[in-house]
Amino acid sequence: MDKTPKTDRALLLTSLKYFAYTVMLMFTAPIVIYQAFKNQGHPWYWPVLIVGLLLAIAAIVMGFYSLKTIMKSFFGSKAK
Repeated sequence: MDKTPKTDRALLLTSLKYFAYTVMLMFTAPIVIYQAFKNQGHPWYWPVLIVGLLLAIAAIVMGFYSLKTIMKSFFGSKAK
């Protein structure tokens, strides 16, 4: 009997979708933060900076979550 685990293709495609969101956030967050710092005298400085920082945190969280999902698709869930 072959006991090697098979790759869960549906979960792999889901993790690749999460990676696409992560890459999008990784480019969007620095652009928004840069625009905030470029316009420090503007009244919208703080809201734009906060949105940029939240996008950066979301990029980090999505990166870890997508890595966790891709590892789960390759190796399966942990046995309890």
